[in-house]
Amino acid sequence: MTGKEAGHISHESAELTGAVNPESLEVAPGIKHEKLEGWIPSLASEEEIRVALEKAFDYRGDVTITRKDGSIIEGYLFDRRSGSTLADSCVRVLPKASDPKILISYADIAALAFTGRDTAVGKSWEAWMKKYAEKKAAGERGIALQPEPLD
Repeated sequence: MTGKEAGHISHESAELTGAVNPESLEVAPGIKHEKLEGWIPSLASEEEIRVALEKAFDYRGDVTITRKDGSIIEGYLFDRRSGSTLADSCVRVLPKASDPKILISYADIAALAFTGRDTAVGKSWEAWMKKYAEKKAAGERGIALQPEPLD
């Protein structure tokens, strides 16, 4: 069975009949990232703890976690597991000062701070293309789309 027999129409026919162009539907809206660097969220309620740790998981920099026993861990929060209670939920951190990964229960967290630099700030595709277009418009030669170092 051909496409026409199955009820499909050609692109030219679709344009003439007013059908929707699928190419125009393939543009997804961008995501606006919050500026979290330096933020110290309030962890007064269970919901605030869960929201802050979700944001810490999405953050592309280091965070500092203060446990209820007073110990402080600074590092990259790379995993989180959300359970039905705070005691059943945990995060995993790659600490700056040591190699082994640390597992921390949500119930053990007294404070959280977004202390590290967000390594992806200003490095969106749009920002990248804007810099390229500015260099090209200025007549710069030998420019290419090369990734910037993460530091």
